[in-house]
Amino acid sequence: MAEVRGAGEGKTHPSVHVDGEVVATKRVGGYRHLTLTAPGVPERFRAGNFVAVSVAGHVARRALWVHRVRASSAFGPTLDVVVEERGSGTAWLAAQPVGARIAITGPLGRPFALPKEAVSCLLVGEGYAAAPLFPLAERLRERGCAVSLVVSAPDEARLLSALEARRSARSVTVLTADGSVGQRGTVADHVDDLVRRSDADVVYAAGPHAVLRSAAGAAERAGAWSQVAVETPTPCGTGLCHGCPLPVVGEDGVERVVRACAEGPVVRGDRVRWDALGNGLGDGL
Repeated sequence: MAEVRGAGEGKTHPSVHVDGEVVATKRVGGYRHLTLTAPGVPERFRAGNFVAVSVAGHVARRALWVHRVRASSAFGPTLDVVVEERGSGTAWLAAQPVGARIAITGPLGRPFALPKEAVSCLLVGEGYAAAPLFPLAERLRERGCAVSLVVSAPDEARLLSALEARRSARSVTVLTADGSVGQRGTVADHVDDLVRRSDADVVYAAGPHAVLRSAAGAAERAGAWSQVAVETPTPCGTGLCHGCPLPVVGEDGVERVVRACAEGPVVRGDRVRWDALGNGLGDGL
C-alpha cells in the first residue's frame, strides 16, 4: 500500500473571513461557474479544501468545493467554485452577477494527503463534487505521479469539465449513466476494472456517497490506499455548530462521530462507516 504524507501535510492553513467579489460567472452545462476574489484564501488553499459563503436570507452558509485557484490574474489571486442549484441558497449564489460582494470563509477542512513518492493514482469524481480532483491532479503531476482521472455523471449536462480533464491527467475515462457521452454506466459498474487497469496505488474520490463507497471498496479489494472527500450539509463550515456528523472508525478501532467540516471532509475511505452515513446530500457541501 502506498505511503502518503502524514497529518502535517493534511492540515490546512488557518482560514480567513473576507469580503469577496464575483469577477466572472458562466453557465457550463447544468452548473454555474463563479470566479471569486477572496484575499488570503487562494494563497492558503490545498486541494480538497472548501470555502463557506454567506447567503442572503439564510442563517446557514453554503459550502462550495474549489475547482481551480489562480495565483495571479487581472484581479489578483482568484478561486473558481462550481454551483449546482439544489435549493434556494445555491440558486441565490448562482444568480449573483459580476461585481456582487460575497462574504467568504476559507480555506476550510482537511485536504487530500499526497503520496511521498511518485506512484500511480486514480481519481474518481461525479458531478459538480468532482471539482476538488482537478487541483489535486495538478499537485500529483507536479510530484511525478501517474494520474488517471474518471469523471462521471447521470448525463452529459452534469459532467464537470470533461475537456479540461484531458489536460489534467495521463488518461481520462468519461462515464454517464444514460450513455449520452463516454461509456455507459456508473462508477460502481466500472471502478474495479478502472483500479486494475490504472494499477493504482492510491485512489482518490469525490462525489455522492455511493460513488465514494464504491471507490473505497474497489481500492481495498486491490490493496490500494483510498481517500474520499465526503460531502454532507455543513451549516457553519467551521466546526462550531457540530451540525455535520461523519461516522468513522478511528485508528484505535473504536467507532465515533467526527465533524465532516473539521476532521474531514477528506478522510480515509476504509475508515468511513458507510452504512451509518447513508446516501443523502444536502444543499451545498
